[in-house]
Amino acid sequence: MEALLALLIGALVAASVYLMLSRHVVRFLFGLVLFSNAVNVLLLTAGRVRWGAPPLVPEGLEVPLEAVANPLPQALILTAIVIGFGLLAFALVLSVRGVDALGTADLDAMRAAEPRADAAAKEPR
Repeated sequence: MEALLALLIGALVAASVYLMLSRHVVRFLFGLVLFSNAVNVLLLTAGRVRWGAPPLVPEGLEVPLEAVANPLPQALILTAIVIGFGLLAFALVLSVRGVDALGTADLDAMRAAEPRADAAAKEPR
């Protein structure tokens, strides 16, 4: 099972890098989402994928009786999903505002619309 998940992680990272190297804002954002999902699957795989009982300890005992699922990777993944969604929402709004202000979704054209460093240094504060 871990080998299959490792191949899935590799495919997700490769696809995300390919999309993030694109010159279009929307493709970059899709690559960012794919990379976030790849990290989530990596955290799940690092926590040793195991079919087990929920991590509940019966009353009066200090340890569970049988093998249980590790709750820490699941909690980290849930937190990462929430943070990734917030990052995606912020990046999407920022890119929509940038496209509206600059009139293009091409990243190179957006970079060309930035003021030059020497012109910005000459402006009075």
